[in-house]
Amino acid sequence: MNLPFFIARRYLFSKRKKNFINVISILSIVAVAFITAAIVIVLSVFNGLGDLLRSLNNSFDPEIKIEATKGKSFHVTPEFLSKVKGIQGVQFVTEVIEDYAYVRYNDANQIVTIKGVSENFVEQNRIPRENIVQGELRLKKGKTNYAILGAGVAQTLSVFSVDDIFPLHLYYIRNVKAGVTDPSRMYSQMDITTGAIFSIVQNFDENYIIVPVDFARDLLNYGDKRTSIEVKTVPGANVFAVESRLQSLLGDSYRVLNYEEQHKDLYRLLKLEKLFTFLASTVLLAIGSINIFFSLMMLALDKKKDISVLSAMGASASLIRNIFITEGVLIAFLGAFSGMLLGGIFCWLQQEFGFISMGMDSSVTDGYPIKMHLTDFAITLVVMSVITFLISFRPAVVASRFVSVRDL
Repeated sequence: MNLPFFIARRYLFSKRKKNFINVISILSIVAVAFITAAIVIVLSVFNGLGDLLRSLNNSFDPEIKIEATKGKSFHVTPEFLSKVKGIQGVQFVTEVIEDYAYVRYNDANQIVTIKGVSENFVEQNRIPRENIVQGELRLKKGKTNYAILGAGVAQTLSVFSVDDIFPLHLYYIRNVKAGVTDPSRMYSQMDITTGAIFSIVQNFDENYIIVPVDFARDLLNYGDKRTSIEVKTVPGANVFAVESRLQSLLGDSYRVLNYEEQHKDLYRLLKLEKLFTFLASTVLLAIGSINIFFSLMMLALDKKKDISVLSAMGASASLIRNIFITEGVLIAFLGAFSGMLLGGIFCWLQQEFGFISMGMDSSVTDGYPIKMHLTDFAITLVVMSVITFLISFRPAVVASRFVSVRDL
């Protein structure tokens, strides 16, 4: 006679003689719940940080960037620009010259990154108006060239007003032949007026000065060479499809990068940190689940005679084993679902109210960025299922050995 599973389980757990076992079971649920909640919160924080980095970088970096596969610059002709502009989905094509230069302002000086861009750079709203600290976002007015300074550069140079009568003095060291003794031939020097000061993110603020591309061309002596071509797509266009078309058109001599590929090392590092944090949290989850093991082991010993009674009623060893594995799964899943609910509520509150701040006045956001992904919940549940099965299996095997009327 095969005893039904639910009848056997109800008989086995209808009354527990030792409250100590119940306490351990409750502690197991609480431990699993808090560790699961911690995993969900930590993974959501990494998701939020990733989105924040993308939003900050994307506000300054182009959607698509074209670089030379070899060397830091390449020749750009009107025909080349026409071919790029003719690709379906391309709205703006911006010529870029980017290199290091030395800048002086009154008695202050700094090594900066000069980024010369086409005038359509301003039209693309690449630096949002709300990120302009001072001045007017412009590169030219009549024949006057204007520089757009990062807030960190402006602070280092003590540029406190864009209306200052003192210009910026920019210097660039030339590649000269050996034997040249005239110092004036070893570098080029040009002046430019400060037009605006921007603040986006520390890396850009402390290093960049944006100038018109023809100004950068003359200062850096690039001629018809450019370090990159930046592409903005039409609204609603598939960036990856446009990237693929450009790569097919330009061939292997050029590297076409989308917004994430431009910072692939940064995003790869963020993913690795998220992975190792998840693995460390999984180890903690396994340690917290050991209470389930002890709870089931003591339960098996406590129910030794009851198991023998069930055996006499027709319960098989596999039935008893399945009952104990199910008990472990129920304890673990109750803790896991409670933890997911707790973690989800915490993440939602942080998203809505940002009650945990970054703790810095200079931070780009008030509260810790956080974003929930359904896959994180699913992966956590799968990991919990595997851990539960492994932990519950041994007590279930021990309990199944008591299937004998001789123990009565």
